[in-house]
Amino acid sequence: MAKAKFILKEPNSKTETLIYLNYNYQYNRFKYSTGEKINPKFWNKNEQRVKATKNFPEYPEFNARLDKIENGINNAFRKLLNDGVQPNNKVLKIALENELSDHILKPKRVSLLEFIENYIEESKLKKSTATIKVYNTTYKYLKEYSKTHKLDFENITLEFYSNYITHLSLNHNLASNTVGKHIKTLKSFMNEATDRGLNDNLEFRKRKFKTLREEADTVYLSVDELKKIEKIDLSASPRLDKVRDLFLIGCYTGLRFSDFTEIKPENITSNNTLIEVRTRKTAQRITIPLHKTVRNILKKYKNVLPKAYTNQTMNDYLKEVISLAGIKEKIETSITKGGKVERTILPKYKLVSTHTARRSFATNLYLAEVPTIAIMKITGHKTEQSFLKYIRVTQKQNADKLLTHPFFK
Repeated sequence: MAKAKFILKEPNSKTETLIYLNYNYQYNRFKYSTGEKINPKFWNKNEQRVKATKNFPEYPEFNARLDKIENGINNAFRKLLNDGVQPNNKVLKIALENELSDHILKPKRVSLLEFIENYIEESKLKKSTATIKVYNTTYKYLKEYSKTHKLDFENITLEFYSNYITHLSLNHNLASNTVGKHIKTLKSFMNEATDRGLNDNLEFRKRKFKTLREEADTVYLSVDELKKIEKIDLSASPRLDKVRDLFLIGCYTGLRFSDFTEIKPENITSNNTLIEVRTRKTAQRITIPLHKTVRNILKKYKNVLPKAYTNQTMNDYLKEVISLAGIKEKIETSITKGGKVERTILPKYKLVSTHTARRSFATNLYLAEVPTIAIMKITGHKTEQSFLKYIRVTQKQNADKLLTHPFFK
């Protein structure tokens, strides 16, 4: 049975906080910002209404507005069923706002920052923790910028774009790719608001309002280097042994950290010859042949891999592992930060992270003449152009690869 419930965004707040409507229906949950705010000290959690108190004399009108919203969602849901429309969150939101409009309870105009805040809360039900973290960071920088600059939907212009990039680069000393990530996230917020009819300023879609990208100095590990890592004796250090094994699984499957650390026995199929998983980030179902190294590691743990450390801890321990394998060649890296190019020379092991596993998989298969389309089926790249940017092949490696092409014979 469908049921409406009002909850506070921050029930322990000492100041006013948003009231959300949670509507559970057909094993789904619809979350909607009422636009109303209340100090939790005036809120009756059991009744889900404002307390009848002289300290909040407008409580009858306030509760009446909540009653209208509750009646509105119930009416909207019932009408959809009566009309033969299968409810989902999108149609339910439209139907609810139509009901509220019929009751002359017009939704308040939502500002850009209010929309982003509400959208982040809504996204927590369906997006990954990593995505929410990116959303929150972008929101934090926008909110800070709004203290000295007018910021709403109509202010997201090319002039804003130029000023904001300068602000993030110089005032916060962010790298170009980090600035680009925040611009990309802002554009996704604007697109969502536009689709919902909250914004009609489309200047953010102009060609010059682009996401900054700088090719990162990332590394990959060759097959020979992977063999060195596999051969080192780490029996005296269980933590490094575990990290090495999990990392090698990533190197020979192409899975992301969030996926190769979550492989379960049920993912191993076809008599221990294939791994079948649904990726966490894209929800794609992919099938990967098991490399001999992966089969040996799975056998070592009887198909039940050890619990992984956090990504950051894995990265720290991983550098120890790669160093012990003797992979220490010097590599020059450069990054544009605060508007200036910074160059650094580091030993290769310091540049390795869990994501190096996925990049190594793609690059090694590419160099082994595996068809690009076959590799992309596993990595999930949609275009060959994006895939070729992802792999790490030197000019000499590319020339050596071309030597086997019929054109050069």
